[in-house]
Amino acid sequence: MEHAVRARRSDMPDDAVTLFVCGDVMTGRGIDQALPHPGSPELYESFVRDARDYVALAEAASGAFARPLGFAGIWGAALDELARFDPAVRLINLETGITRHDAPWPGKGIHYRMHPDNAPCLQAARINCCALANNHVLDWGREGLRETCRVLDELGIARCGAGEDGPAAARPAFLEAAPGVRVLIWSIGLADSGIPADWRADTGQPGVWLARKASARGAEPLAERIRAEKRPGDLAVVSIHWGGNWGYRIPAGHRAFAHLLVDAGADLVHGHSCHHPRGMELYRGRPILYGCGDFINDYEGIRGHEEFRPDLTLMYFLRLAPSTGTLLDLWMTPLRMARFTLHRTGTDDTRWLLDLINRERHRDMPPFSLDAEGRLFLRLRH
Repeated sequence: MEHAVRARRSDMPDDAVTLFVCGDVMTGRGIDQALPHPGSPELYESFVRDARDYVALAEAASGAFARPLGFAGIWGAALDELARFDPAVRLINLETGITRHDAPWPGKGIHYRMHPDNAPCLQAARINCCALANNHVLDWGREGLRETCRVLDELGIARCGAGEDGPAAARPAFLEAAPGVRVLIWSIGLADSGIPADWRADTGQPGVWLARKASARGAEPLAERIRAEKRPGDLAVVSIHWGGNWGYRIPAGHRAFAHLLVDAGADLVHGHSCHHPRGMELYRGRPILYGCGDFINDYEGIRGHEEFRPDLTLMYFLRLAPSTGTLLDLWMTPLRMARFTLHRTGTDDTRWLLDLINRERHRDMPPFSLDAEGRLFLRLRH
């Protein structure tokens, strides 16, 4: 079955299509406990056995906050930005199961889940596509994955990257961004992000679309799908869960993987897994975001890696020309997570992110500047 939803079109210059992407959205564990319908708090971690402890850590770090948070509460200032840009595509990597299932995947140290009754938090931001090929969507087993897919289908949110078998996991989501303009979205994961090998979707086995290798050769099965399914006027997006959590080095295999996908027709490569933003490049006029950082999570108050500023994140708004697929404009809105809510950053944090992105961008990508409202901005239209 094709998982398709209609995406509302904004009033955009030059008939451009606006897309919103971000880093990992993890609405399970502590976030789930702060929402209106928390599930069972039981955890199976080495040091934490109750998900409510993550709420306590956040309050110790940033101060107490009223609970439950409303479904819109976790998005905070992000909602104003979404309203301003009104993107036709609102794509997230959903890094949690949505399930009541209570048997964790054996031998895995961390398990994320959100109660299905809290899933309307995704609707609060009008998310219209979830990438699922990541290292947490099967934390509560194959039944947990099945329930996650059912909940998203019931909410009318398109999904890709995981499913009942191999063909289902490899099937793209389809969004209609404007009359006659389809956006095809594939989701795929690499083993170096921590996805267990036995999570691979296969004949008769639910799971995720897991690439065989981080290389151009490893990208070829997806490249074949893009060549076969993309039609003139379509935009093709690939959402990839790859790499470790920390550091700025871009592996050569990731670059080769992404380049082959662009050569095959991908117009945007949306990378994620790291806990902080990484570099990006323009390749043949197409943006490759190697790591968008975390966006929503319950890590507030956890110590370590402060030099990467994991409390800071970015919203990515890209305007693409549907006739050519090339990037016209890119804005990035800096945000900071505090008390499980996203807030606009102050001047110093904004400048820190601007300097980071300009330092880590590929040499062929022009530098970003700040617009009048404190967004990182790149204009490529002529």
